[in-house]
Amino acid sequence: MSAADDNDKGLGGDDAIAAEYVLGVLDAVERQTAAQRIDSDANFARLVDQWDVTLAPLNLGYQPVEPPASVKQAIDRRLFASTAQTGPQRSSLWHNLAFWRGLTFAAIAASVIAVAVPLLTPPPAPVETIRYVASLAPQQSDVHYFAVYDASQGEIGLSHVTGALAPGRDFELWVIEGNQPPQSLGVIPGGQKVLIPVSEELRRKIAAGAVFAISLEPQGGSTTGAPTGPVVAAGDLRDI
Repeated sequence: MSAADDNDKGLGGDDAIAAEYVLGVLDAVERQTAAQRIDSDANFARLVDQWDVTLAPLNLGYQPVEPPASVKQAIDRRLFASTAQTGPQRSSLWHNLAFWRGLTFAAIAASVIAVAVPLLTPPPAPVETIRYVASLAPQQSDVHYFAVYDASQGEIGLSHVTGALAPGRDFELWVIEGNQPPQSLGVIPGGQKVLIPVSEELRRKIAAGAVFAISLEPQGGSTTGAPTGPVVAAGDLRDI
């Protein structure tokens, strides 16, 4: 698997606009114009869909971080500590200067904690991600899928670009390594975007340079363990 030849070329035209739309870096007017084009321009809509699939896995690198439980406990103690007083006379809480000073101090302390916790809490270890893309181009058909293989997660994300599925039939995804018999990754679930898990055995085949192919099968998929219908789309992986 090698990097795509055009990885070093700068983006331009509709390809750049589609990528910037997915990243959310267009200004309000440009974004509105792009959104209108998605509804009226099928080619541009497919570009946006392809970039959405390509960039979506990048979100996996950002994990939520919760502050330690001791931080909330310390704030609770400051804000809700008992203020009971002894003696026959109790001044109103609203006129208790000590209370308001304490509350002010607690608010300041909470602000300091809120700023300090992210600085003192070690960031999570970066997750190494290895991803490849494949354009499963039509093979004597109009079926076209765009695939992103996440080797670190063992998942394939598929985006259906073109090609309607005939009633009573299913698309099935295969991995083909050299001259070895194809191995099925399963029937492709219905939907514009789907996620398919990959077994450890098939991960090794993909890493060794296997390609993907989609065949047209009876509903429920092949019953023989091999493709029984025509291959309608195929493609190899490229680095991203």
